[in-house]
Amino acid sequence: MGVETKKMANSLAAAGDFGDRIKSWPERIKTFYNDVRNEMRKVTAPSWKEVRATTTVVVITVFIFGLYFFLIDNAIQKGVTLLFNQFKGH
Repeated sequence: MGVETKKMANSLAAAGDFGDRIKSWPERIKTFYNDVRNEMRKVTAPSWKEVRATTTVVVITVFIFGLYFFLIDNAIQKGVTLLFNQFKGH
């Protein structure tokens, strides 16, 4: 069988597969919807204590990162200023 013949046979097989996929579409949607419903039944809302704890962790983490970036930014700024002042003198 030539290469072109194989390509044509594969494309025809894919076309048949596409038709089967279209026919099974409603059943696949129904299965997906049922799976989503089953998973959503497992979801629980966090307690007030958990919300406070995670919020506290987030606020502290943001503060620490803010302080870190403030210090790094000032160090880089002072370094660049010193570098420019060195070249300005020449």
